[in-house]
Formats: sequence, C-alpha cells, structure tokens
Amino acid sequence: MILLTSTQREQLLANGRQSDVDHVPVVKFFNPLGSGVWLATELDSDGDTLFGLADLGFPELGSWSLGEMQAIRLPFDMRIERDLHFTGDFPISVWADMARRAGGIREAERILYSGARAASTPTRKQTDTQSRKH
Repeated sequence: MILLTSTQREQLLANGRQSDVDHVPVVKFFNPLGSGVWLATELDSDGDTLFGLADLGFPELGSWSLGEMQAIRLPFDMRIERDLHFTGDFPISVWADMARRAGGIREAERILYSGARAASTPTRKQTDTQSRKH
C-alpha cells in the first residue's frame, strides 16, 4: 500500500510551511497487527519528516520518519497501513488532548466520533417538535 497519496503529500507539505497553525490531521497510519497509530499533520520540505500525534502506547506530539515507517516489516509480510476511511475533522490539539485523557488515539477516535454523531442526531423530542411544525 502507498502510505501517502500525492494529494495528501501536497497538503502535508503545505501544512509544514505553516507550522504555527493547529492543523487537522491529513492522514492516519496504523499497525494492522497491534499497537501503533499515527496522525500526520505536516511534512517537512525534506519529504521524509512527518509531524503529528504518535501513539505507541502513550500518545505524544512529535516527528517521525516516513521512510522508517515504510521500512517496517510485520509478521505475515504485513506493513504499516494508511486508514483509507479516515477524516481528521478535529485540530491536532483536540486529538492530542482526547488521546491523552482516553488512553490512546483509537479510544479518542471512538469518543470524538460518537460525540459528533450524537450532536448531529436529533433527539426524539426535537424530531417530534419538527413533525408538529409540518
């Protein structure tokens, strides 16, 4: 699997030129066989150094090498993968805070998206009120 599409690479590079911004993650990488989740927001001009939130047991903001990530070989000839369905939706500061409180990125993702769905889903009372108006 290609870890970065050309569109993602361009967005990460553009974000890297604006490092003082609280960017939304562009891409999520994960270990399909165990722990290890990375949310990347920026790519340095060297084309290798990513910045974002990494969780290898404890979530922390920092930098890592795309090349080293691509070189990881897992059992069963598997590798680190890109989450094809990931949408960042929240600034990296929100991800970092929630991941630290929840105990990891995967747990933060469940909380953030269950909260977002709940906020956009009308309650029964709201639905009943809307039905009466029509």
